[in-house]
Amino acid sequence: MLRLVWGSLCVLLCAVGLGVYWSYDGFDPESIRGATVVITGCSSGIGEEMAYQYARLGAKILITARRENRLKEVVAKAKSLGAQEAHYVAGDMGKAEDCERTIQTAKEMFGRLDYLVINHAGSSFGSEWTEDLRFWEENPDMDFFVDFVNINMISYVRLASLALPLLKESSGHIVVMSSYAGKVPTLAYSSYNAVQFGVDGFFSCLRAELQKADRNVSVTLALLGMVATEAAKSMLKKIPGGEDYLAMAAPVDETALAVIRGGATRAREIYYPSYSWFISNIRRLPTFLEDYLIQDVLAM
Repeated sequence: MLRLVWGSLCVLLCAVGLGVYWSYDGFDPESIRGATVVITGCSSGIGEEMAYQYARLGAKILITARRENRLKEVVAKAKSLGAQEAHYVAGDMGKAEDCERTIQTAKEMFGRLDYLVINHAGSSFGSEWTEDLRFWEENPDMDFFVDFVNINMISYVRLASLALPLLKESSGHIVVMSSYAGKVPTLAYSSYNAVQFGVDGFFSCLRAELQKADRNVSVTLALLGMVATEAAKSMLKKIPGGEDYLAMAAPVDETALAVIRGGATRAREIYYPSYSWFISNIRRLPTFLEDYLIQDVLAM
């Protein structure tokens, strides 16, 4: 009996020790002070909150989105929170010229670039992509798909490619917002899954290539679960059982800070909330269990 107690205690202590080890990332908030940061998709949600978190840490930020009136408000608040500098570029990242203008503005404003945070998401078709949830065979809309891939994947690649010369000079960081939908299929989100798998594939390959070429530029993928943004709340309220998913949603401010920490410490991947790690690895399970979880448990 005594051996069992001591054995259990040792297992518990080891688990606690490993938990502390894995949770310690060595993040130094001072490493952000004065750093130059470009963040896309900053008119609301996680992007807006990341602008505020970087501002509190004393960074110099350049933010983008399509809504200029909102960008002005975010810039004003970022300055009040402590940003050393705060600027904006109003533009559509689905357009090559706006991507180019964003990186060129960063070069002109700052003379360098330490962080590129690619966060924007959406479609030229408005909010339909989050409201019209149907299996692909029921609505194989190729016009929407091409537009969605352009805005949510091709523009990501374009921005990173444009920023690489600056990032190589500064030994900088690329932080890419993604989700567990880049690791496992999620029913009725085929277009979203396609771009997330593509983003994961491209940036994982880019990371390996940069390492092989001995370029000191980190690539961090943020594989997020449900986050309690206003857009997510609005969407889930329209879906049967959506309130249950909303209860699992992570606070926006905590999510933004977790991503910032991961980027600063050059983490390969960030899983937030923690359950996103388990979901991201479902495909490692036996096929029958993988199918059950994807088709019956995760399906909304």
